[in-house]
Amino acid sequence: MLLIKFVPKKKIREAHVVFLFTQVVTWLMGALVVEKGNIKYPIRTFFKKTIKSNFTFEYFIFPAWNVLFNILYPENKNTYIKALYYLLHTSLIIFFEVIALKYTKLIHYKKWKWYWSFITVFIHPFLFN
Repeated sequence: MLLIKFVPKKKIREAHVVFLFTQVVTWLMGALVVEKGNIKYPIRTFFKKTIKSNFTFEYFIFPAWNVLFNILYPENKNTYIKALYYLLHTSLIIFFEVIALKYTKLIHYKKWKWYWSFITVFIHPFLFN
């Protein structure tokens, strides 16, 4: 719903490319992390016997979040505002991951720490800008 509300019609093509590219990169990184045993997703709704990664997050939530990041990116602002935008983008997604880690059984860190997620999410937008 946020994509429909915030993506202008003239940027739908750009949003679509970002969404698909994010899915590819996220699938690769997510598969590596899960297959190496760093993170486990004990409760999975989709594709329980095929892929061990979090399908909903990696194919819908994170790509949509990156589309919003790119569409709303403050291109004409100073470097300080841009750095705050990157930090806010990363902090919000990691905040929800840590909440899910602590209060649900959706994510289980084995050989992983929240700051690894922070680093990978922080680096991800640099691929698109």
